[in-house]
Amino acid sequence: MSAPRVIAESIGGGALTRAALDGSAPAGWFLPRPRGVDEWRSHAEAVRSAFPGARWLEALRPALSTSGAAAERLERVAAGRGVIVTTGQQPGLFGGPGYTWLKAISALEFANRLEREIGVPVAPVFWAATDDADFEEACSTVVSLGTECRRIAIERQGPEGLVMSQMPAGDTSAQIAMLTEAAGSASQSDVLAALRAAYHQDATVGGAYVQLLRAILEPLGIAVLDAWHPAVRSAARPTLVEALNRAAMIDEAVALRGVSIERAGFRAQVARVPRLSLVFRSTIGVKERVPLAQAADAARRDDLVLSANVLLRPVVERRLLPSVAYVGGAGEIAYFAQVTAVAEALGAALPLVVPRWSATVIEPAVDRMLGRLGMMFDDVKSPHVAERRIAERAMPAAVREALEGLRASVETRMDAVTASMGSNPLVTKEVIEGARAQLRHRVERLERRMRAAAGRGETAAMNDLAAIRAALMPAGARQERRLNYLPLLARHGDLLIEQLKAGAAIHAGGLIGSK
Repeated sequence: MSAPRVIAESIGGGALTRAALDGSAPAGWFLPRPRGVDEWRSHAEAVRSAFPGARWLEALRPALSTSGAAAERLERVAAGRGVIVTTGQQPGLFGGPGYTWLKAISALEFANRLEREIGVPVAPVFWAATDDADFEEACSTVVSLGTECRRIAIERQGPEGLVMSQMPAGDTSAQIAMLTEAAGSASQSDVLAALRAAYHQDATVGGAYVQLLRAILEPLGIAVLDAWHPAVRSAARPTLVEALNRAAMIDEAVALRGVSIERAGFRAQVARVPRLSLVFRSTIGVKERVPLAQAADAARRDDLVLSANVLLRPVVERRLLPSVAYVGGAGEIAYFAQVTAVAEALGAALPLVVPRWSATVIEPAVDRMLGRLGMMFDDVKSPHVAERRIAERAMPAAVREALEGLRASVETRMDAVTASMGSNPLVTKEVIEGARAQLRHRVERLERRMRAAAGRGETAAMNDLAAIRAALMPAGARQERRLNYLPLLARHGDLLIEQLKAGAAIHAGGLIGSK
């Protein structure tokens, strides 16, 4: 079997993300990334010093529930007073888009490289945010099937605001069948067997997500932490109670940082919600933000289950795990400018964020289609460019020559008209040039119509282009942002995993860097 081709890409993101990555963001917004092995070793030592012994692992062991390579690696970190590289994501149907897996493999390879460089045990941990309550984010996924993108979705089975760990997934057999169809001849792969085992009749959205991730990631050495597990809620509670007791102070810090971000010409990634704290409360799994006016009362109540919002979660994570860095996407990097304000208001250690690796996977069949069209990946990214090339290739040479002659004739004749007018005051230069522009436009419009007519005759080429776009730019978005990777993993298995690991390893080396 031919291996897919993996193309590394820029992580993208807005101006604030770019400022964080190039070091031009104002001081204090982000914890500076260490440069070179010595600085990383010093940073890891500072993290280790706050986690003597293995108490952190004992407290979280039930929520990690690791086995195999992942368990061995965590035990080695605990025994050797090592550190953790974290990443994470809220549940997405059938694992969600490709960036879920790219995050996990980025964390794995960064942990591998850091361990080799600094001589301290390092393990990757994927924080599965099953305490998230955004069902709209979790209920659907997209697959590529022939020349089209197909959305696969499940119906809501529980109330608004219910955490995904408790949200029933319902009967997903029809949805699994759709994804299996997208996987094609790989329908009996271990990946799809793991999918069917995870999304059983009694599964929850969050529980199935965790089970699927563990089946695929643990053999690679990546532990998966279930954020809604009682062990995590118990370990996080002191920090969440503290956040409630300091809710007004934290809110002011977030507000001031937001003003600073806006005044510096950026946009705050996470909008502040006035009069609400950064802590959620629930009694039956349905979450709501604790109002600032009720924060002190909520802090005293033992019957409330507490959880963190997106700006508080990295601070909680950094307190629970000896995390040397969080591997994040473009949006996450941007909101760490606000996370540091929260950490400072709590007197907590500032969490460090580093960028994940970004890539597009080009399968051999898609590569062959690109070859038939005589195009590269970049050629199909922009709307209409590829279609124009196909149509131009299909247009007879005589027609192209005639159109070029017509275009040249317009210029020649208009030049002659201009010269013949001399200094005639009745016709201005603007009138002549306006007429020239109108004639150019008419020729261009004629050319577009003739090109479109020629392109319509290129059925095979246009079908190839549609299939390429469905696989590489689904619905006009980057592949990793939209496409479910399970069909890719099912078709290519270890070949694809090794390709992804190789690319992420190069990225990891760049993150450690040198002075």
